[in-house]
Amino acid sequence: MGSVFDLSAQHDDVDAKIVAALERLSQVFRVRLRDEAWERDLSPTQTQFLIYLLYHNVELRRVSRLATEFDLTRATVSDAVASLETKGLVKREQWPEDRRVVTLRLTPDGEKLATTLSEWADPVREHLERFSPQEREAVMRFLIGLIGSLQRSGLITVARMCVTCSFFLQDIHPGEPSPHHCGLLDVPLGGADLRVDCPEHEPAVG
Repeated sequence: MGSVFDLSAQHDDVDAKIVAALERLSQVFRVRLRDEAWERDLSPTQTQFLIYLLYHNVELRRVSRLATEFDLTRATVSDAVASLETKGLVKREQWPEDRRVVTLRLTPDGEKLATTLSEWADPVREHLERFSPQEREAVMRFLIGLIGSLQRSGLITVARMCVTCSFFLQDIHPGEPSPHHCGLLDVPLGGADLRVDCPEHEPAVG
């Protein structure tokens, strides 16, 4: 099997075209994130940390969790966090439920900046509006399935999606508009209801 980037072989290989297209999209994200970060004297990693801390619960805002979420060493995360502390954007504090655990919190300046930075991918979302709801849902379901498969194989470390959750019951309402079910919330789920990052996620076993 040749490289997915070999143009002579790619022409007749749908899988190679999908991989090449995803790589091209990842380039868009890398450039957008890099430009937004550099404009504010931040690294792309620091920018991702600020946005992550803005939108995730306190139990996920630890150095060890950041290392897992972003596939980085704890030393790399600690260096980035220390820089954000120096800039007055992040503070360390004890977790009330276990005072041995140190969590990270955005300062008011950090929260304000993170809110602005979290819009860096909006231009991509604007282009999605040109496609029909059915096309967008089909792409979303395909990507969720792909990410789930990559997570199960170990290529993606963290994926808090419905399809990788122990509470997710797939296709238990056949023929219904919402064929799936969330066992935690006890509600049926349609294709558009599936989550990519759920705070109540519990990893499925096996």
